[in-house]
Amino acid sequence: MKVMIQIPCLNEEHTLPVLWPHLPTRLPGVDVIETVVVDDGSRDATAEVARRLGATHIVRLTSRKGLARAFKEGLDTCLQYGADVIVNTDADNQYWGEDIAALVKPILSGSADIVIGDRQVSMHCQFSLTKRLLQRFGSWVVRSLSGIDVPDAASGFRAYSREAALRTHVFSSYTYTHETLIEAGRKNLKVVSVPIRTNPPIRTSRLFNNTFIYVVRSAKTILKTYIVYAPLRVLALCSLVAFVPGGYLMGRFLYYYLSSDGPTGYIQSLVIGCGLVGIAAFVFLFGIIADLVRVNRTLMEDMLYVMRSHRNGIGQRSGQRPVLVSRADRDAV
Repeated sequence: MKVMIQIPCLNEEHTLPVLWPHLPTRLPGVDVIETVVVDDGSRDATAEVARRLGATHIVRLTSRKGLARAFKEGLDTCLQYGADVIVNTDADNQYWGEDIAALVKPILSGSADIVIGDRQVSMHCQFSLTKRLLQRFGSWVVRSLSGIDVPDAASGFRAYSREAALRTHVFSSYTYTHETLIEAGRKNLKVVSVPIRTNPPIRTSRLFNNTFIYVVRSAKTILKTYIVYAPLRVLALCSLVAFVPGGYLMGRFLYYYLSSDGPTGYIQSLVIGCGLVGIAAFVFLFGIIADLVRVNRTLMEDMLYVMRSHRNGIGQRSGQRPVLVSRADRDAV
């Protein structure tokens, strides 16, 4: 049983040495523990510090791609090197490395595909009231869209079984936390939460400088992800928004037309109503087309799953484990 701990990094030469001593070297039921540091185009000595600390694998992106892309590259690397369980943690030492044991336990026992670390934000005074309210609202939105009861959807401290990782596809470049949960819900993966501990912040967030910008970008990611996995439902709702007032206006015209002896003065209701109903019909038609595209995308994901699950890792083929891997620019799969 191999557990691989991936750590996305951006200019983390000072925080990695703080985090590293808390990463476990032994876990119950685990034979091998390896680390993967994903250097997201850092301008400092992050990669060199990771090498000095003893990172098993270092993935260097040639330029900054974003947290979600770094997460995806780490996931692919872990799968490539035969990980049975993949743990993701942040390089800023926000999470207790000692809690990795609790994180992987449900996966090792076969009771979960994905485990999310619950920071219990509502109980921590170090989180502002605004952040606590936004975290609860964001988790509620993800829970409503995915059907997964996760109290801390924004937590980056999480573990994936190999099967779940093979079925995880990240398309956003901003953040992966909400997107992957919605995807997991649509694919019927078993997701559970475990309480974890957090450390006081040692630096400001690199993901966002402004709470409003973070909320807007996260909402955009959530909406795009849900449209990808349920386009017909979304566009049918949009169609209904146009159809209801359009139908009302057409019915209004017909009522006055039939209840009078001749032409009425409500012809504008007929014109506007017909326009809205026509728009509703086109939007619904687009929804059907988008749903067909979703079916095709699902088939492609299944093909990709088969390809990824049968692909042997570099280390398994050659018996070697190179420390440094450089990744040039390339589009996400």
